[in-house]
Amino acid sequence: MDLNSPGRTLRIGGHPLPVVGPARMYVCGITPYDATHLGHARTFVWADVAARVLRHAGGDVRVCRNVTDVDDVLDQAAHRAGSPYDSFAAVQQFYFERDLEVLGVHAVDHQPRAHNHVGEVVALAQGLLASGHAYVRDGAVRFRGGEVPRRAGLDDGRARELLAEYGDAPGDPAKEDPFDVALWRPSRPGEPAWPSPWSAGRPGWHAECSAMAMTTFGPALDLHAGGADLRFPHHAYEAAMAEALTGVRPFSRAWLHVGMVRRDGAKMAKSTGNLVLVSDLIRDHPASAVRFMLLAEPWAREWDYTPGALDRAAAGLDRLLAAAGRGGSSPAAEAAVTRALLDDLDVRTALDVAEQEGGRTARMAARVLALG
Repeated sequence: MDLNSPGRTLRIGGHPLPVVGPARMYVCGITPYDATHLGHARTFVWADVAARVLRHAGGDVRVCRNVTDVDDVLDQAAHRAGSPYDSFAAVQQFYFERDLEVLGVHAVDHQPRAHNHVGEVVALAQGLLASGHAYVRDGAVRFRGGEVPRRAGLDDGRARELLAEYGDAPGDPAKEDPFDVALWRPSRPGEPAWPSPWSAGRPGWHAECSAMAMTTFGPALDLHAGGADLRFPHHAYEAAMAEALTGVRPFSRAWLHVGMVRRDGAKMAKSTGNLVLVSDLIRDHPASAVRFMLLAEPWAREWDYTPGALDRAAAGLDRLLAAAGRGGSSPAAEAAVTRALLDDLDVRTALDVAEQEGGRTARMAARVLALG
């Protein structure tokens, strides 16, 4: 069989993902308010690998990666900087895209920005109101989300904790159910605001992604990628809103929830003060070594960063490139690399085979994984 035939099927999380025609891939993008750290980079590098492997298998992949430029944390950062939110977001997005380009992340086909899709969020809210999946109170439109935690496999207690952590206020007395979330909310003084039938306000976070994904790809996706920390509530509500509006289930046929990066036992985040910035690492190390490091552990696994990890990655990259300089290799070895990559993006096995075989096999693995 031709290894590059469209019939080759990628498996993600144990689920086969055969694709006929262009594969629709949505990547949950950044809120552009700060520099790119390894937690961001790991998600986007793995999403890039998924798209590259699909293309290697003969697929036509269309990738959409959104920009969440309407968000409380962005507004606060812009206010501290004394800059309008949209100008501030544009500058931060430039730095983010520069870091991803250096890491070998392929340019995406679509890059919707939330502030350009407020009208689509209003239409989403109107559709959900018309079908009884939402209600209006005090200028806010809320999505009826009582079933979402159960569908996500969470008990009520854990769902409440996560909703509170992400600002969805399960204890808000204005809600009919603790698990309802905002589709639209009135803006406070000084916040960006847009007109709507209910108030001068702004979209809810989950509604933004739901609207942007459907605007780009219609009612359903083939693959949705994003950080594992966004599985609930963000991705669960994004999907629930789309499914309630269209009646098409599942919203995404497969999910690439990339495991979080930790440092000193805590999730890498600005709030914990434990960030490792991509821009700092690439001053002293090849960007391809940083990319190699981000692919060293399986995509679904949480990973603890240590400075020694980059040294080990640089050594592993050197071995791969040295093997690529050898002559020969066999079609069977190339097929083994392709099978590993199609089997849940098993990069570790693919690189082991490539390093051992060398030659064309190692060059193919380096090319597909953008490690050259």
